[in-house]
Amino acid sequence: MNDLLAEAVKVLHLGGVVAHPTETCYGLAADVFSKAGVRKVYDLKGMDMGKPVSILVRDLEEAQRYGEFSPLAVKLALAYWPGPLTVIVPRKGGGDGAAATLPVWFNPGVEWIGFRVSSNKKTRELVEAFAGPLTTTSANKTGQAAPYSVQEILKQGLVPDFVLDGGQIGRTEASTVVKVIPGDGEEDDRLEILRQGPIQLQV
Repeated sequence: MNDLLAEAVKVLHLGGVVAHPTETCYGLAADVFSKAGVRKVYDLKGMDMGKPVSILVRDLEEAQRYGEFSPLAVKLALAYWPGPLTVIVPRKGGGDGAAATLPVWFNPGVEWIGFRVSSNKKTRELVEAFAGPLTTTSANKTGQAAPYSVQEILKQGLVPDFVLDGGQIGRTEASTVVKVIPGDGEEDDRLEILRQGPIQLQV
């Protein structure tokens, strides 16, 4: 692990926020089990605490620890991860400190959770080195444009605790977001496309 990556991981473990590049835009990462870190993400963005954020994971196996992946959700993840696809599935039952569940204060009252596996090299290295789920949300002030460079983040007055500089990244669309509603035995899984992005899906 190089020094910059080690410092970023240290910041995350201390409840800090790291700005990092993704394949779509720069994002803000915090340990999803750090209440202070998650709160800081919301404060930096000026975002309403009632708005849920998604989770960045290493792979499908890790996502399945925290979300209920139906056969269709698994199929989508295997087909498009790593890549710009956020898959929203039912979250597993909550409880602070539970090994395979998210804290009750993370996206409180929301029974669904979005997962993403980034294809950006620096972000993949960060998630692997941290070895746990991180928040994933664009590194911009609420209502302002998504940033594609560190300079654009700082111009908005958003100052994270640490920055993994990936240089200028291409101005691409935000990730495709899909919600997978599990079938009930009589009906098949159902797909809702909440946002079309680089990955074009059909219902």
